[in-house]
Amino acid sequence: MAKYKKNQNTVSDQSQDAAMAIAKGTQKPGQTKEQTKLIAQGIAKGIEQYKKQQKAKAREADKAQKKAAKAKREVEDEAQIETNDRTANVWLPWTLLVCSWIGFAVYMVAIK
Repeated sequence: MAKYKKNQNTVSDQSQDAAMAIAKGTQKPGQTKEQTKLIAQGIAKGIEQYKKQQKAKAREADKAQKKAAKAKREVEDEAQIETNDRTANVWLPWTLLVCSWIGFAVYMVAIK
């Protein structure tokens, strides 16, 4: 079984520091430390939510890019196979024509 974090709502220390710096920067006169701390927690949660959204967007973009690359490779492979088939098909009728003319010439020589 896969192991999961006990609390997935934890906010990284870096996000907490950034949130506290933002909260202190926008602190109003008369605002208590507890209020600033609550604002910082809200900002930190917002930062984490934004990071999660950006990771999800990056995953989706990567999936779309891989899907497009795979489709492009498939088209190129089909074109390569088609080109190979066409090359083989061009020589077949000419080879049969030459063989038939040689056979006809041998037949005409053998009859005389």
